[in-house]
Amino acid sequence: MKKILGTSLLLLSIAAFSQSKEDSIQFSNISTEILNNGKAYTELKDLTKNIGHRLSGSQGYEKSVQWSAQKLREAGADKVWLQEVIVPLWERGKESLHIRTSGGSWKSLKMLSLGNSEGTGGKDVSGEIIMVRSLEEYEKLHAENVKDKIIFFNYPFSQSYVETFRGYGDAAIYRATAASLTAKKGGKFAIIRSLSSAFDDVPHTGSMRYEESITKIPAVAIGNTTADELEKLLRSQKVTAKLNSNCGMKGEKPTHSVIGEIAGKKDRNVIVVGGHLDSWDVGEGAHDDGAGIVQSIEVLRTFKKLGIPNNHTIRVVCFANEENGVKGGIQYGKTVKENGEKHLFAIESDAGGFTPRGISLEMDDNKRNQIKSWAGLFFPYGVYHFERRHSGTDLYPLHDMGVPAAGLVPDSQRYFDIHHTEEDTFEKVNRRELLLGAVVMTQLIYMIDKNW
Repeated sequence: MKKILGTSLLLLSIAAFSQSKEDSIQFSNISTEILNNGKAYTELKDLTKNIGHRLSGSQGYEKSVQWSAQKLREAGADKVWLQEVIVPLWERGKESLHIRTSGGSWKSLKMLSLGNSEGTGGKDVSGEIIMVRSLEEYEKLHAENVKDKIIFFNYPFSQSYVETFRGYGDAAIYRATAASLTAKKGGKFAIIRSLSSAFDDVPHTGSMRYEESITKIPAVAIGNTTADELEKLLRSQKVTAKLNSNCGMKGEKPTHSVIGEIAGKKDRNVIVVGGHLDSWDVGEGAHDDGAGIVQSIEVLRTFKKLGIPNNHTIRVVCFANEENGVKGGIQYGKTVKENGEKHLFAIESDAGGFTPRGISLEMDDNKRNQIKSWAGLFFPYGVYHFERRHSGTDLYPLHDMGVPAAGLVPDSQRYFDIHHTEEDTFEKVNRRELLLGAVVMTQLIYMIDKNW
């Protein structure tokens, strides 16, 4: 009996070693193909330079729909289709912010209205600025002290967190709630310090929200150095701000997410890999999230180019409207549920095109531990971090249905310097870093397809 048990364990060890060796070879094949022949970098240049930013409902976004459908066909998708999505139509228009000290002249400040914010209707709105450094400090202000004032939420992006997404999450509440908080106490509009890890004068936009039954007043962001200068002024004197903006919601509009797939050889169970096709209306949307789009298409192209026989259907989803509504992700989840499709796994790349460092796993512990057991295969490619438990925003409807979800985790140290700004351009993307992200995503999809 001992001999039989020992022989069985030996055979299992040999089989595991053989499987690991086979996987290691395939990992190398994937890496070699993408680093030498990958198209993601040149396709990102095409997307960003020939189309540019892609706010939902804009002409740029509609061009990107046709662009991504064509790229999926060129990558070898068996089937490509458009999924209709009804999206909010927000437009920025002209905008300006000026400040003036007592007896001085008006001085223009660099600024951006926050996404989904209402504007001033093209009229000047002015008032005295009151600065607060935190939500707690704001809550202590009496309504009579806020009425007809401008509230400046000067909360800095924390430099203490090594994982910069923690600093972003910590500060994001100010962008989301500043307008409604100010309106509740009768303020005219809100100014926030940008959610930026950089020490520069670049304002960051991003989505905000209004509470129901609360007056919709404007909210704008200013860069870090401007925020510091404004703080210095406010310490010694009264400062008045004047805002003129034409932004606002213009109803809704039908548009599309773009989907392409290669059919499974064994079954029709679906593995999703994706990013969001839309971007904000400043910059070129290169890291956020052109990178995720071209990396996802690269996964499909590499499976076809290397002739990897996928057991399950591998589906690329270029989601619409992640930035100011998540309508693409919601519609995709709704359609999956209506059609009764079985999804085995989903991963989104939406954290920039920098060097991949890990994979975030939002799933039960059994699935997490299985993926973590493959860490030795990923380590030679610089990927070692599997502890985070967040997947992409577009994937939350799938995760709510019980689908194991994941997110690519690139090095984030530079991401929030340029996130949601005019600085998010193709020139900020490094070819090898971008392609390595596609390598890791393809390797992971290969392992999921083979073992699940």
